[in-house]
Amino acid sequence: MVAPSGVVDMLTAPQLEEAIRTAMGKKPSGLVVDLTAVEFLASAGMGVIVAAHEEKDDSTTFFLVAEGPATSRPLKLVGIADIVPLYATLDEALAALNS
Repeated sequence: MVAPSGVVDMLTAPQLEEAIRTAMGKKPSGLVVDLTAVEFLASAGMGVIVAAHEEKDDSTTFFLVAEGPATSRPLKLVGIADIVPLYATLDEALAALNS
């Protein structure tokens, strides 16, 4: 699981990208990116999420946890929620991952 916090913008998106790449490097069957503690998600952060989803191995399931105007709203507005499964809570994402 990757769980960024605070602001994810062009200055911090590289840190998110590195965290996701590190997690993906372990070849997990599933990866949850939990945006619950993110206060602002800029387009740079959304770009990292889309790129990670596109680059992931076919054997890895990729889920997002986001709820509220700071995260789920922009993800839905730009259509990322149509590409990457989006869950309101970590428990929901983990349940889907384990099903």
